[in-house]
Amino acid sequence: MTPRIEAFYDTATCTFTYVVYAQEGSACAVIDPVLDYDPKSGCTSTASAQRVIAFVREHRLRVTWLLETHAHADHLSAAPYLKEALGGRIAIGASIRTVQNTFRRIFNLGEDLPVDGRQFDHLFVPGERFEIGEVGEAGDVGDGLSGEALHVPGHTPADMAYRIGDAVFVGDTLFMPDLGSARCDFPGGDARTMYESVRTLLELPPDTRLCMCHDYPPSSRAARWQTTVAEQRRDNIHLRDGVSADEFVAMRTARDRTLGMPTLILPAIQINIRAGAWPEPEDNGVRYLKIPLNAF
Repeated sequence: MTPRIEAFYDTATCTFTYVVYAQEGSACAVIDPVLDYDPKSGCTSTASAQRVIAFVREHRLRVTWLLETHAHADHLSAAPYLKEALGGRIAIGASIRTVQNTFRRIFNLGEDLPVDGRQFDHLFVPGERFEIGEVGEAGDVGDGLSGEALHVPGHTPADMAYRIGDAVFVGDTLFMPDLGSARCDFPGGDARTMYESVRTLLELPPDTRLCMCHDYPPSSRAARWQTTVAEQRRDNIHLRDGVSADEFVAMRTARDRTLGMPTLILPAIQINIRAGAWPEPEDNGVRYLKIPLNAF
């Protein structure tokens, strides 16, 4: 079954959130939901999440999965907020344990952060199949979709892509062809591993839809969320056919050296490795994030 896809673009973080479903009134998955955060005040808000909630309710959908492609460094996850409002299971790849262990050391979180992934409702292993709602018997449409969790490390060790019908939600691997690829210089990232992950994605059928996690459009075009395997193989400025692994690694490594840290990496990572949960309040009732000095 070809899934229906509704994309929501957050202009503050250039992030796409997706609702993926079979039909009106069916089950659905929400992918990479955004919690609004003002780094100047430390205040959160839920306007982006409310847009998703309104769509789900308008179309009488049932949320069964809240899927994270990775522990994002550019926005806070709204998964717990959506789970409380709409239900669903929060899921990510099993290699999130590696990321948790790395950042527990960086933020000196100690036993306050278990690193076995228990904060998430489900941890996908590479190639794991999952269902969104009830998939009918042969010849029967049912109200659900089948998905596959693909491990695509490189940006981080835990990046996942989700293949649902003819669409793949690629997370931070590929960008639109005129922008190329995601950075690989975060802890545990690796450009050669990224190359291998992307080439695996680009071996899918040419008409496979590739749904971006981000778009940073130049002034000459509007933000776009969808491309195809064929378009990426032909036009991607970093990873089109004919670019070798060595060429990509050299380009990506040199480019990453010029990039500053994402604005929200320090608050976002602390939240997102906890499946979007906030730290416990201290004795004054206020929750605090930690900012390590001179650690990066």
